[in-house]
Parts: sequence; C-alpha cells; structure tokens
Amino acid sequence: MDAKTQKAELTRAAIVGAALDIAASDGLESITLQAVADRVGLSKSGVFSRAGSREALQKAVIEEFGRRFLADVFVPAMQHPKGLPRLQEIVRRWIARTRDVEAFTGCIYTAGAFELDDRDGELRDLLHTEITRWRAALRRTVLQAIEAGHLPAATPPDQLVAEIYSMIMGLLHDVRFLRDPQAVQRTEASWARLVKSYQTA
Repeated sequence: MDAKTQKAELTRAAIVGAALDIAASDGLESITLQAVADRVGLSKSGVFSRAGSREALQKAVIEEFGRRFLADVFVPAMQHPKGLPRLQEIVRRWIARTRDVEAFTGCIYTAGAFELDDRDGELRDLLHTEITRWRAALRRTVLQAIEAGHLPAATPPDQLVAEIYSMIMGLLHDVRFLRDPQAVQRTEASWARLVKSYQTA
C-alpha cells in the first residue's frame, strides 16, 4: 500500500470512527456528514468524497461496530475447543465487553434495534442481518456443545440463544442505566445457573 492510499484509508477509518462515536451516544439517525466533518476537521464534501452519503456512512458504522464486536467476543473464543468451552468463552467475553465498552458507549446492536424497529429500509435490513448473523453464530456454538455431549441432546438451541441474548441486554441496562456495580457478578451467576439448568435437565 503506497503512502497516499494508506493516508486515505486512515482518513476513512477516522471518519467511520467519529460517526460510530456519534451513533453510540446519540443514535444512528444523529449521524450527519456535517457532524462527522466537525469532529474530524474536514469539510462536509471531504467526508462525502471518502465515505459517501449519510446513508452509506450509517451502514459503515453498523458494519464497523460488528467488526469490532466480533474481534473482541467471537474471534478469540475460536481458539477454545468446540462445545461448551467455546460457548463459555464467548459469554465471558461478551459480559466483559459490555462492562468495559458498551457500559460507557452504548451498544449499536441494542440501541439501533430499538431505534429502527419500526422503520423499514436498507439501514434496518442491514442491522437485522448483522444481528441475525451473530445469533446464528451463537446457535452454531450451542449445537456444537450438544454434539460434543456437553449439553443434553434435548437442549433447544434457539431457546438458549434467546436466554443468553436477554441476559446480556439486561446486563447492559443495569450497568449503563442503573450504573449498578453488582450487575456483572449477578450476570455471571445467572449464566452459571443457566448452564447448570440445561446440564441437569
């Protein structure tokens, strides 16, 4: 990569990062080319030339959030053996990220889902696809735990995925809105009981 291309990539990354910060604090609909330009010290046309339209930038934010989320939660967990050890690591990392990142910045997946739930269009479709893909990855991990014998064959994977997702959404609420210092420990205890309930069912 030559210096000019590298600089262009870094500038675009800064633009998307600034837009992500705006979305995390004020919502996806708060992203405007001018607001991002003000943050990164470019003209509005300069942002457009590097990131495209407002809608393109909103989509880039969803994709970038997903990339960061997977890099923190899913990718490192792939180093663990298939089955319950991998699922345990995913949940552990998800809880840690919620505590260390989303508690302060908000969660694009959660906040965006509420923001766009009644707005049809490409932006909602993209967010829906990203969240559905993540839940499918969780489901595959649960199925691997069943196949490995770590969870009973009768374990309903969709039910367990829904319970994990609900647990994390509750954690986000408690650490971000209630600012409850005990929220993480309670979530960890809930997860331990949840796993045990399936193993002894």
